[in-house]
Amino acid sequence: MRILLVCIIAGLSLGALAQDDGVEAKIKAAMAADIRTEADLARDRNRKPVETLAFFQLSDDMRVLELLPGGGWYTKLLAPVLRDNGELYVAIGTNNVQQNLVPQPGFDHINVIDIGVELERTGPFGTRDMASFGFGVSDIDLAVTFRNIHNFTAEARAKLNSAVFTALRSGGLYGVIDHTLRHMEPMTRENRRRVDVVQIIKEIQDAGFKFVDYSDLHYRPDDELRYEVGRATVTGNTDRFTLLFRKP
Repeated sequence: MRILLVCIIAGLSLGALAQDDGVEAKIKAAMAADIRTEADLARDRNRKPVETLAFFQLSDDMRVLELLPGGGWYTKLLAPVLRDNGELYVAIGTNNVQQNLVPQPGFDHINVIDIGVELERTGPFGTRDMASFGFGVSDIDLAVTFRNIHNFTAEARAKLNSAVFTALRSGGLYGVIDHTLRHMEPMTRENRRRVDVVQIIKEIQDAGFKFVDYSDLHYRPDDELRYEVGRATVTGNTDRFTLLFRKP
């Protein structure tokens, strides 16, 4: 009986590893696709997409919501991985993806969500606020945002977190990466594109999420947390926190 049990457990473990290997292979195939530019490729080493998406527990049959996709760096990886078995939604700041990526072969299945509210630069140093909103979708398995929440006021982040909570299924995951601000340091023009990780954890928990884990994948010991993240001496080497939450 004990031998049989060990064999069953080993078989389940191998099955899980095979599934993980399959997703990793799809990510690596997407990383090698012709649609990615030289600038995209140059960021691979810094952004570590295979390890990052593994930490966020991505599987190829998920319904995924990417927030603020920007130029589509991660969208170019997520869309091919999810094309056959999953679904990809993008929301907020989607113009670039909608105009330049969706028309490309193999990317027509991306679902673009219009949240129906304007982003207003009414916060300190041009941070954005917005009215309460919803994504209009439900039963999302995973929501992700990469280096974006620093653009919003605390009030706007609360509305964003609430909308994500509503869109996720019970047990759904919320992955967040952003540039690290020294804890409790007041916002200045120099640090305005950084955020306090302690504050972000508290805000997301206040929205109803449970903290799952953090990763040091994007820890950078030589970032002094002093300078604007776009400075030539800092850009590409900022310390970033990587967090994972779950909706109960």
